[in-house]
Amino acid sequence: MADEVKKGLEGVVVAESALSHIDGDEGKLIYRGYTIEDLARGASYEEVLYLLWHGELPNRDELEAFSDSMTEEREVDDGVMDTVRELAESDSEPMAALRTAVSMLATYDPDDSDTDPSDREANLRKGRRITAKIPTILAAFTRIRNGDEPVEPRADLGHAANFLYMLNDEEPDDVLADVFDQALVLHADHGLNASTFSAMVTSSTLADLHGAVTSAIGTLSGSLHGGANANVMRMLKEVDDSDQDPVEWVQNALDEGRRVAGFGHRVYNVKDPRAKILSEQSEELGEAAGDTKWYEMSVSIENYMKEEKGLAPNVDFYSASTYYQMGIPIDIYTPIFALSRVGGWIAHVLEQYDDNRLIRPRAKYIGDEDVEFVPIDER
Repeated sequence: MADEVKKGLEGVVVAESALSHIDGDEGKLIYRGYTIEDLARGASYEEVLYLLWHGELPNRDELEAFSDSMTEEREVDDGVMDTVRELAESDSEPMAALRTAVSMLATYDPDDSDTDPSDREANLRKGRRITAKIPTILAAFTRIRNGDEPVEPRADLGHAANFLYMLNDEEPDDVLADVFDQALVLHADHGLNASTFSAMVTSSTLADLHGAVTSAIGTLSGSLHGGANANVMRMLKEVDDSDQDPVEWVQNALDEGRRVAGFGHRVYNVKDPRAKILSEQSEELGEAAGDTKWYEMSVSIENYMKEEKGLAPNVDFYSASTYYQMGIPIDIYTPIFALSRVGGWIAHVLEQYDDNRLIRPRAKYIGDEDVEFVPIDER
């Protein structure tokens, strides 16, 4: 039994956590005991960050102080911004640019490398800086590559609204700001997913927080993790361009051996609860714009996949059309995932530091044994 191999660590419990819990059979997700439905509809992203990092929801005074401390950290040092500009002008891939910029933030952080990596207060300060600066970095990168100049952050806007403002140089209306804020809440944490586990492995060596977050960004960049929602939107656009009925397109794609993006999940056996909320957002945005085709197309594909394949949509399936209707470029969907999930990464790293043990699994050796060594002149 000790030598049993669990590919992908499927079903293996490697840690205890008080942060988030997933019931894959019931389709439930909770953060520190609160349902994702209550948090998405009743709490801001800043409140959820406070909950994940401090263990409880803030009162009004605590939230104001926490939000102010985040707002103060939105500016990015010139050295980092110069690199962001260089990466944008050289047409770097967005996740590669974000990974590089976040790694550089460590060089400019006031809590320098001499700080004890497990110092909780220092890590909370670092966490606020990283989380506050990622939107500034991503918005600047996107604008520069499009030939526009970065937009300075505004202190009077919340985390979600400020990102949309810096991205578009236009203050978002309340609907857009609220929808994007909900999306950030929905993506903030999700148990020991691949990127979170990557951050934990890195931090278990007592590497610093910036190293752990950089590692997580690299892991998130893969198409089997963070890249899925971009693939969903590319698929929906392909369906739209084909002039085929969505169900007919899916049938043909499956017959050709193609995978329909946005379906199935390692943990959920039923519809992802986050997908339920995002489907409502997609419909709401479509109705506000007077064009619900992306929502209707998505519903048609969802119904077919459920009836014919027994597969339910995951969070990526409806986040794709939600972001697209907000005018967000497809290739920054995954960096936006990082913009949100960084809150969960940091929370899990804090837990890891609080009760650290080096994460060092073993592999079952299946190679040759007792091979005779031949000196190089005789080979």
